[in-house]
Parts: sequence; C-alpha cells; structure tokens
Amino acid sequence: GCSIGAGAGQMSRVDSAKLAASKAKEASIKAQEEVIRTVGSVCASDAFFPFADGLDAVIAAGATAVIQPGGSKRDSEVIAAADAHNIAMVFTNMRHFKH
Repeated sequence: GCSIGAGAGQMSRVDSAKLAASKAKEASIKAQEEVIRTVGSVCASDAFFPFADGLDAVIAAGATAVIQPGGSKRDSEVIAAADAHNIAMVFTNMRHFKH
C-alpha cells in the first residue's frame, strides 16, 4: 500500500478529506487509470471524527474502511454512519495529533 492523497493542515475536517480525495483523483487522471485510486481505499486519520460529515466525504470518495483514534463525544453517531454505509471502522485509541 501507499498514500494516495493527503489533506493535512486544513482548518476544516471536511475540506481535508475532500483535498486528499482530489489529489488522489488528479494522480489517477495523470496516470490514465480507469478507476480512481480512492475507490476501495482505506482512510487513516490522526484525529477523531467529531461529526459524520468528514466520514461522509471519504465515503463519497470511495473509501471502504477508516482507521482513527476515536474519542469524540459523538463516536456513536460516526459509528452509525459507518454502519449505514457498510464500511469498516477501526479505533486505535491513540491520538497522534496533539494541540
């Protein structure tokens, strides 16, 4: 495996997800691939998903699994969104990004 898109450093979690997907799509087009690289991908986040909107963005890009630290007050809502879209979600219980 390899990184196919990164959305680091954005103020918006949704914009970060969309930026990563956009970079992967650009790479796929440049390589003249028939299938966009995000289809069937795994999304890794160094911070938890505080709302389902960031998760929705990676699902729209084609991710089928997510790994994240968890720990949001709304983890149950994010888990419900993952379940609704039938994607796998793994919690590391370790946050790598600290303020």
